[in-house]
Amino acid sequence: MAQMDEPGYLPHGNPCAQCGKPIAAPDWIERSPGRWSYLWTCRACGYRFEAIAFYDEAKREQKAMAA
Repeated sequence: MAQMDEPGYLPHGNPCAQCGKPIAAPDWIERSPGRWSYLWTCRACGYRFEAIAFYDEAKREQKAMAA
C-alpha cells in the first residue's frame, strides 16, 4: 500500500468538509519539503477546501538511503 510520502501516491475518496460526500480526487496538488497541499472541490455541494499534510522529511531521506 502506497504511503503519502511515496512518489505516485494520490489520495482519493476524501470526504467533503461541508457535506461529507466522497470526492474522487483533488483538483490540485502542491508538494514542498515535508508538506503536501491538496485542493478539493465537492461536485455534490460546490464546497472547496484545502488540506495540508505534513510528514517528516528526515525519515523519507533515511528510508531512501537504506534502500
